[in-house]
Order: sequence, then structure tokens, then C-alpha cells
Amino acid sequence: MYVYTKDKLMKKIAVVGVQETVGREILSFLEENGYRAADVIALEPGAPLGSMVSYGEETDLDVKNLHDFDFSQAGIALFASTEEIAKQFVPKALAKNCKVIDCSAAFVSEADVPLVFAGYNDNKIAEAGRGLVAVPSAAVTQMLEPLKKINSEYALSRLVISTYTSTSVYGKAAMDELFSQIRRIYMNDTLADSQKVFNKQIAFNVIPQIGDFIGEETQCEWAMNAETKKILGGGVKVHANCAIVPAFIGTGLFVNVECEHEVDVDDVRKLMKQTPGVVVFDKNLDGGYVTLADVQGENDIYVSRLRQDASVDNGFSFWCVADDLRAGVAKNAFEVMKLMMNVAAAN
Repeated sequence: MYVYTKDKLMKKIAVVGVQETVGREILSFLEENGYRAADVIALEPGAPLGSMVSYGEETDLDVKNLHDFDFSQAGIALFASTEEIAKQFVPKALAKNCKVIDCSAAFVSEADVPLVFAGYNDNKIAEAGRGLVAVPSAAVTQMLEPLKKINSEYALSRLVISTYTSTSVYGKAAMDELFSQIRRIYMNDTLADSQKVFNKQIAFNVIPQIGDFIGEETQCEWAMNAETKKILGGGVKVHANCAIVPAFIGTGLFVNVECEHEVDVDDVRKLMKQTPGVVVFDKNLDGGYVTLADVQGENDIYVSRLRQDASVDNGFSFWCVADDLRAGVAKNAFEVMKLMMNVAAAN
């Protein structure tokens, strides 16, 4: 299905949700890696006629209305949409023999939908009997990437995570709400009627909720637990605390790690430095760490504040930050797409 000729794909790549944050970053990865505009189909729910989206610095793509699109025109579709849109349109894509990579959490809990983290469990692609693969949320990707080699060497047993996530997790509308509230405060204007995405003021505030509540946990906290166990196996224990901070892009994590075997933080540092896609910048001095403002537009995950955790056996902790849109979701979705193409081409 994905046979390459000299200069083009025989089947096109569809990207759903191109006018939202993650969708734009997926388009950016496609363009940066040499995929021609003619091989990419940009889709958006309810897109009016004449809508355009940038593809690189010099090219624009026509945005087609998702509701009218025939997925038989595409060989693979990347859904950077809400769960509601994914649940409505992914089955339609699969019915047209179009393989799907879903960036929402719509199908994570379904047993026959593999959750694939490229470079971690690539073999799971073969289990996508329906042609549907899910990718983990940004925070899970960001947490597990630096732990790849540590898990192989020392076996992770328990993870306690505190996330500090920017408004981009809710998309453009949430980022606009933060900007609007900051502007109103500086203009000494009222914040009345300014809360449309968040149930509390987000400007100069921290909100300890991401997603709806599922019992005592929020959706984000549930996802950190469920997705991590689906990737690593059910033996690892996970406890997450997730909050929104008044930033536009990026996620910061404090991660406390317990391992089954005795671990030394200097060995952890060496293993993390050997992990592709991870940059360790860890200096015990003022400013010797990386923050959200430092990583916007970056593809790597940055680790700082590596410390031995003497409060538990075989423990250590670290701080990591990443551009949640690029390094957290879009990069992995792009890598998973290439894996799916290679598998299809081999068959």
C-alpha cells in the first residue's frame, strides 16, 4: 500500500485536525522530512471552503472538510483531533482500508488497539489487526523516553509523577483564554465571562485538574497510569498528580522512580545521556536546569535535577521538560507512521 516511487507515495497521508496545535506540528514533521505537499491531505471538521494551512515556509495546503472526505483517497491517517471526532471518524477511515494513528485517548483502553511508543515497543505494530494504533499522551512519552535504558537495566517498579502542563493540552482555545485573561488583568479589566475552557482563572494561577474526574482521579492522572502500564506491563505501580500552569506550550515533570534492583544516580545519568532524543543538562547551580520556556520548538526531551532518592530503596528522581506538541505527541506519531509504512511495504 505504501510503495515509494522515485518521487512520491502511491497512497496519500491524511492529517485530521490541522487547524489545532498537534495537527500543525505533524504537518511540520512531514514537511521537514521531505514529504511533498501533493502527498498530504489536510482535514478539519467543518472546514469552510477556501480554508488553508501552512506547509513549510512557502507552501499552503487546502483544508478539506472532514465530514465530506472519502478516506479511500488515503493510505494512512493521523488523527490529531478530540476524542469525540476520533470516535466518529476513525471507524469510517478503517472501513475504507485506511490505516489510522490516533493521538487522542479514544481507543487506548481497547485491548485490540496497541499503544505504540516508537523505539520502545515497535513490535506492537504487528498487533494492529484493525489497522488502528494509538500513541501515548505527551506526558507519558516525556516521562518514559528518558527511562528507556533505565528500565532495561534496573526494572522500574514504581513511578510517582507530578506534571506541570501548559494550556496547549486543551488546544488553541485554551491558549487564547490564557492570553485574553493576562491582557485583561494588565488592562485592569474584569475577568467576567472569560472562563470558557477552564473552570477557574488560568492567568497567574495553577489548576489541579486536567480532564474530567474519573472517581478521585482526573482523566490525565488515569491516563498516566493506564498508558504507562499498557506500554511497560501491569507490574509497575504509577501515581500521578496533574496540574495546568499558566504557560502556552510545554510540560514539566517531576518524576520519582523506584527500581527492582539497586541503582546509582551516576549510572542513571550515563544511561540517559546515551538515549536518543534525550538531552541531560544537570548542573547544581543557579540556572543549571532547563525550563518550559527553553524548549519550545524542540524535538528532544530535556532532563535536569537528577538526584538519588534516599527516602526509598533503589530510588532516584528527576525533572524533565519538553515541547508537549512536538516532542510529546507529533514526533512519536510521525515515527509510528513510518513504522506502519514499513510494515505495510514489507507485506
